[in-house]
Amino acid sequence: MKITKSLLALFMLLALLLAAGCDGNTNTSKGESPAADKPAATDKANNSGAKDSAEKTISLKVYYPDDNGMKLLAEKRSIETKGDKYKAAMESLLEGPKVKGEVRVIPAKTKLKSIKVKDGVATVDFSEDLSKRFTGGSTGEEMLVGSIVNTLTEFSEVKSVQLLVEGKKVDSLSGHMDLSKPVGRMKELLK
Repeated sequence: MKITKSLLALFMLLALLLAAGCDGNTNTSKGESPAADKPAATDKANNSGAKDSAEKTISLKVYYPDDNGMKLLAEKRSIETKGDKYKAAMESLLEGPKVKGEVRVIPAKTKLKSIKVKDGVATVDFSEDLSKRFTGGSTGEEMLVGSIVNTLTEFSEVKSVQLLVEGKKVDSLSGHMDLSKPVGRMKELLK
């Protein structure tokens, strides 16, 4: 009788330990490692992808040129996603800098038309104001492209960015950078 009670207690203890270890939030059943594939941008609610009907808050770095226009500075923000984390990140970038010593490089009237991420490439479509209202030279163009690319590549699943204006690929914004192909993270611009 004592052995039966001891075995029953042992099985109950094991069942509790197993239940405590299964929190339902692990993705290992889908072939994903729980820690290795975390995006650089952290999603406080769920990392399930770009579109989800729930509103979430993510922490993200957005990039703006320093006041010398030579390097990009990271500005940490908490962003409400409203369903699409990539769109929320770009809209936050378009708001302009909130920290002293950073400057706006994307023309103020520029609108985000769409953003899609597929196979590691974020395709971002802007209104024509991006190119028509841009007034910088080669360094300004590099800072503008770098701020967009480096902000989006904060998401680990985004490896490069293809810029579109009014739904069409552009060769360049002002003749200084080749934008006909996706652009990878521009680490050399980071301060």
